[in-house]
Amino acid sequence: MTEYKMYIGGEWVDSSSGATTSVINPSSEVVCAKVQSATVEDAKKALDAAQDSFDDWAKLAPIERARYVLKAADEMEKVSEDLARTLTMEQGKPLFESRSEIQGSIANLRYFAEFARRIQGDVLPSDYPYRTVMILRVPLGVVVALTPWNFPSAMVTRKVGPALISGDVVVVKPSSYTPLSAIRIVQCFERAGLPKGVLNLVTGSGSTVGRELVSNNNTQLVTMTGSTEVGKEIMRDSSNHVARLVLELGGKAPFIVWGDAELDWAVKNAIWARFWNAGQTCICAERIYVDERLASKFIPAFVKAAKALRLGDPTTQVDMGPQVSKSELEVREKFVQKSLEEGAKLLTGGARPPYLPKGYYYEPTVLENVAQDSTVVQEEVFGPVVPILKVSSFEEALEKANDSKYGLASYIFTKDLGLAMKAANELRFGETYINQVGPELLQGIHTGFKQSGVGGENSQYGFYNYTQLKTVYVDYSGKPDTTYLFPYTESSR
Repeated sequence: MTEYKMYIGGEWVDSSSGATTSVINPSSEVVCAKVQSATVEDAKKALDAAQDSFDDWAKLAPIERARYVLKAADEMEKVSEDLARTLTMEQGKPLFESRSEIQGSIANLRYFAEFARRIQGDVLPSDYPYRTVMILRVPLGVVVALTPWNFPSAMVTRKVGPALISGDVVVVKPSSYTPLSAIRIVQCFERAGLPKGVLNLVTGSGSTVGRELVSNNNTQLVTMTGSTEVGKEIMRDSSNHVARLVLELGGKAPFIVWGDAELDWAVKNAIWARFWNAGQTCICAERIYVDERLASKFIPAFVKAAKALRLGDPTTQVDMGPQVSKSELEVREKFVQKSLEEGAKLLTGGARPPYLPKGYYYEPTVLENVAQDSTVVQEEVFGPVVPILKVSSFEEALEKANDSKYGLASYIFTKDLGLAMKAANELRFGETYINQVGPELLQGIHTGFKQSGVGGENSQYGFYNYTQLKTVYVDYSGKPDTTYLFPYTESSR
């Protein structure tokens, strides 16, 4: 078993308390590694190390910063298979998905490195002759990146990449369930020769270490991917010093299947949209609205496809791995139990697979006869459980889709371009996919409406969240106008 250290100020260090936390393989329930349990003091040291490195890092030309980021991407490429297996070991997703995530993580770094020559401001005319107004984009300072357990590699590079290119310095705090992927990525940055203190990593409890990172005066930006409840806590904890926030929070994506949709294509996409990463994805299809004219064909086909999904050891040829932890598995069970108590009909699943006695596995589960105001329709499940509701009109489908406190992703399957565009304009979600489920592209901003978040990531719009605008007024006349300066004279009147 490997015991991993934290990375503070360019050094791999133990927790000041000496305490460690076990990382459990969710497919076997076996402890696969130990990591440091950081203290508040460790968090402060990481923030101080970042702050101390900021001036020198910010003074580098962006293209120089990009060279480090690109070298780190190359280092990740060299060990990509090892990174993928580490990801599967600690998170449980099938190896195919892990390999894809690692390639996406590398692509994040290479994409944001391209912005080194694209950090754009503006030059505007002054109201006075021989003067000009410049609006610059400058670094913010210390960025705290709180990364989730469902995509523990991709979310690190999605946050670290734009921060470093912008001239910011970073402290990463990964989820306690999945810290190994972040550690391995930081090792790649170290091998790339990144200056000490520019990138730091602490591992430990979000309720202690995370709160210090968020509330500390050194922190200028908090970027977090996680639950809406945690996002609200971050907003409170960061308010005293008015830190900037980029928060990707909960989702409850509606998946609308209209009567003219291509049935097989809609079923295939709906299956993947719900059960990808065992349903542990913020943009997963959390509820399906199907045209009642197509329901008699769609629902049986969807249930049949869900039953056919293969569960098991994620290092083998399977479609779904386990839930990330025992506690998360129990959350799924409670959702289904409550739904049945509220009158839902179980079409398939609803239990731990008996042929997998070890691991936090849960069967693909489909529910029918659920009400729009039921718990399973309104609250984020974040697992392989999906309710199906029939709708009689397109307006009803849109109305029910929008009837949610969340607004991250949405899906619409129809051959009618007019209906598709109506959905694109009226669905109150940051992303709408028409006749497809992903892939989410780097040039599109990933953002949420309502309680699904603040700010956004990816694209130029997400990149600029890691910068601050600054206005510079320049007088190059050589003969400045002094009429408005003390002491007032006749010419001032």
